[in-house]
Amino acid sequence: MTPALRAIDLSACNLALVLNGAAGKKDAHARETTIRDRLEPKVRSFSTHAFNSGSAVAAAVRHAVADGADVVVALGGDGTQSAVAGALVGTDTTMGVLPGGTFNYFARELDVDTMDKALDAILGGQVRRMDVGEVNRRTFLNNASFGVYPEILERREAIYRRWGRSRIAAYWSVLVTLRELRNPMHLSATVDGTTKSFRTPLAFAARSAYQLERMGLEGADAVRDGQLALFLARGDTPRALMSAAFRLAFGKVARGQDFDLLIADDITIETRQPRRLLAFDGEKERMDGPFRLRVHRAALSVLVPGASPDAGKPQPDAA
Repeated sequence: MTPALRAIDLSACNLALVLNGAAGKKDAHARETTIRDRLEPKVRSFSTHAFNSGSAVAAAVRHAVADGADVVVALGGDGTQSAVAGALVGTDTTMGVLPGGTFNYFARELDVDTMDKALDAILGGQVRRMDVGEVNRRTFLNNASFGVYPEILERREAIYRRWGRSRIAAYWSVLVTLRELRNPMHLSATVDGTTKSFRTPLAFAARSAYQLERMGLEGADAVRDGQLALFLARGDTPRALMSAAFRLAFGKVARGQDFDLLIADDITIETRQPRRLLAFDGEKERMDGPFRLRVHRAALSVLVPGASPDAGKPQPDAA
């Protein structure tokens, strides 16, 4: 069931725009004028908080909130949106989403995958409380993963530096990293008191139904119902993983053949290596286990489509 919407009066709100100048095609600052022209006339006050590194985004959001922001609008890709959400979880501040990255899965999940649609959603003033995923209290919006994927991200960054950002470069980084895989993980996953052991190169926890459907994977309905879908890849050789990757690309993956799937809202993972590099929505972070993955219910207020662009301002009384 879709969560209920509530309206907010944007004309009474202090709005802060958070810009990631390093995201997407690096044209975030060039779009600032367009965004300001659309939003500033509709709000009580408008401010901009810019940053150029992933580590600085949470500080920028905290600064905006400390300055009195009622709404924080983030321009950037999934990593930026995830960092902003993490800084806003548990606060009374509402989040707005402007797509500015390569894949923009969170924006697509919200149906704000273009700048015009995203700005219209913000101006509509309709707010939804959303669930988010957490690993040891670290927020994620789309996915969190262990194993080979953080290595893929490191390879992707090197390819981006050499060839520029593109989806082709992103997919190539996957194939190159899988070809060189050597050491699968040994891990245990505990759900409702039952523990199972796995030997896997990749554990992938999903919170984005849109992303799962795009990847041809199961679990989208469970995610929409407030669960986590934890995929544990099968195959412990580069050849087996390459084969699974090609089947994934053509939507031919099969549960039990290419992966095992656990569905739950609370999962504990332990690995032989207690400190691991994890990936959250495309960003890397090293953490200590054991790792508790859970769904944090209604943790985040987000502006979403649901009304006309003028719905956020006071309407005159009917004659």
